[in-house]
Amino acid sequence: MHKFHERDYRFRVPPPRGMISRTVKIRESDLAVISERDLSRKAMAVLAEYRRQIETYASSRKDFLTALAPLKDDQWAPAIVRDMMKASRTVGVGPMAAVAGAIAEYVCRDIATESDDIIIENGGDIFLLMRTRSSRITLFAGDSMLSNKMSIIIEPEKTPVAVCTSSATVGPSLSFGRADAACVVSHSGALADAAATLLCNKTKKRDDIKTSLELAETIEGVQGAVLIMGDTFGAWGDVELGDAGPA
Repeated sequence: MHKFHERDYRFRVPPPRGMISRTVKIRESDLAVISERDLSRKAMAVLAEYRRQIETYASSRKDFLTALAPLKDDQWAPAIVRDMMKASRTVGVGPMAAVAGAIAEYVCRDIATESDDIIIENGGDIFLLMRTRSSRITLFAGDSMLSNKMSIIIEPEKTPVAVCTSSATVGPSLSFGRADAACVVSHSGALADAAATLLCNKTKKRDDIKTSLELAETIEGVQGAVLIMGDTFGAWGDVELGDAGPA
């Protein structure tokens, strides 16, 4: 059962030294824009444009917002929509399972010239472009005893990269599993988000962690994954785990 947590995790973990965090919101989209200077105005304009593209497309294809399975590609769709649809086909989930990660990536890439180091966080789905420093992504897993106890360390040469998390126990998103956190690392925001959804759906008990990580290994474009359920966790792939702490 979901337990909704307000996004107070943003205040528990301060931005890296020398960077500032600003919140940008448009209806369901709620982004933290972390950069060396205030980029909230530009990020707002970029976010509004990508939301317009997605909403306009959805208005002409009614099943786009509700489909729980992949849809056929549409060469006339905007690039962000095609990325979402490609990720959903790769993983086997609906295209909206990729929306938060896709938006995080597209916003980050569009403002990438404005700061050497940028992090966009969109409801637990993160896209990073860090040119000068390493990053420590703390894993929030709701009421799990492992929540906020470990992190994924990202070195600059690994970016740009997405770190997306899905949860069956945190937040309002639909989930068919019971994982407290299913976290996926990929160079594609859409793919990381869609794959995190799939792994969360597949993890219904602690014994499923191993098979879900084996499934992650078969998804082309996924670099690594971490799964947390209760007092148990597992990890696979190119992920460096560390203690939770400052970046």
